[in-house]
Amino acid sequence: MSHHSNSNFELNPEVDTTMRRSLSLRDIELMVTMFALLVANAGAQTVKPEKRSIEVAIAAYAHTTMPMLIAQEAGYFAKHGLSVNIMVVSASAAVQGLISGRIDIYQGGAAALAAALQGADIIYVGAGVDKSSLMLFGQKDITTFEGLRGKTIATTSPGAFGEIAARMSARKNGMEMGKDIKLIYHRTPAEAYSTFLLGNSDGMVNTPPQADMARQKGYPVILDYYKEGLKIIGPGTSLLREFAQKNPNTVKAYLMALLDGLRRAIDDEAYASKLESKYTKIDDVKILAENYQQGLRVWNKDMTVDPSAIRVVLDDSPDAKAKSADPKRFYDNSLIQAVNRDYAAKLFPGEIK
Repeated sequence: MSHHSNSNFELNPEVDTTMRRSLSLRDIELMVTMFALLVANAGAQTVKPEKRSIEVAIAAYAHTTMPMLIAQEAGYFAKHGLSVNIMVVSASAAVQGLISGRIDIYQGGAAALAAALQGADIIYVGAGVDKSSLMLFGQKDITTFEGLRGKTIATTSPGAFGEIAARMSARKNGMEMGKDIKLIYHRTPAEAYSTFLLGNSDGMVNTPPQADMARQKGYPVILDYYKEGLKIIGPGTSLLREFAQKNPNTVKAYLMALLDGLRRAIDDEAYASKLESKYTKIDDVKILAENYQQGLRVWNKDMTVDPSAIRVVLDDSPDAKAKSADPKRFYDNSLIQAVNRDYAAKLFPGEIK
């Protein structure tokens, strides 16, 4: 073909300029997102999951589980060859499910470590969130941690991150959990909130949306653990080491779908908030907007497990064996590092290596 005939395919510079001007910034952002997903998708088909149908447990629906719920609802798990059944159970029941093999993955927090300290070979293979969004509240007349001396704090399951955070704060304030303060355990954040609301506990340690609802009702925030810089894994991707060894591609496909869900969550607030409303049954626009902002603060694009987030749990675990345990026992970053290199780096160009 001659050079002359080829020139038909060149854009007139004036037309090109007009087109570029007419594209809004939002259009460009969406195009960049779609391009990133397309580029990433080019590598998606290379992973063939060994186990296509998996059972995943979470302790509650919240802003922290939003990327995972988007991965389910928007078809990203299916895109990576997975059929995922998501169930909500208490943290304690989730780790028992992992041990028995009824559950393949627990997308959760510190309860996985508590079980590992008891001898279960459970590890983290990714940390979707490791910046804490927990808050400690007091009843209206309790505004300091000292004010909780001799009183009770409502929290979720034993060994979950509410207990770890409360123990850490007690230690820092010269108190001992069990002696100076009593914890009241619950299966879910909603149950802990209900106990506190009814006045059946003096304090509550909880995450959004319950934390946002308590704040809206005027309960004093004694500690905001995000502002305190508490780094604790929750939710992270935990499973039996044997499962990861037998099903590495299944785990990679799962992590890729989570990253797709995260990309969509970041780019599409309306969709993320609509889904959160559907699952949490919250329709207060202000609370949904606050939860979304909280999500943006804590969601990890790089889900590599940070050993210091494990060390925090070990230091304040009620288990006597915890303090001397090596954090390396409780995680394996090899799968997420492979996913980062081959997939996340394309989804989040310039942000993930």
